Amino acid sequence: MSTHRISNNIRKLRFHHDEMTQQQLAEKVKVTRQTINAIEQGKYSPTLELAFRISLVFGLPLEEVFSFEPTNNSQ
Repeated sequence: MSTHRISNNIRKLRFHHDEMTQQQLAEKVKVTRQTINAIEQGKYSPTLELAFRISLVFGLPLEEVFSFEPTNNSQ
């Protein structure tokens, strides 16, 4: 069985962008604060479009905001 985990640096990036709140980021990318919270906690993986929108807010490439950590349990 193959599993994966998408991790992110959103909380750290918000802090370094004038301590942006989850609500402020949510408004910029047009989602709810609860969605941002779930993404930060790793409970929800954003769509590719949302991931790009979040990256654009911080002016960073996608891979500097999100990382994909595959784990393969079938081998």
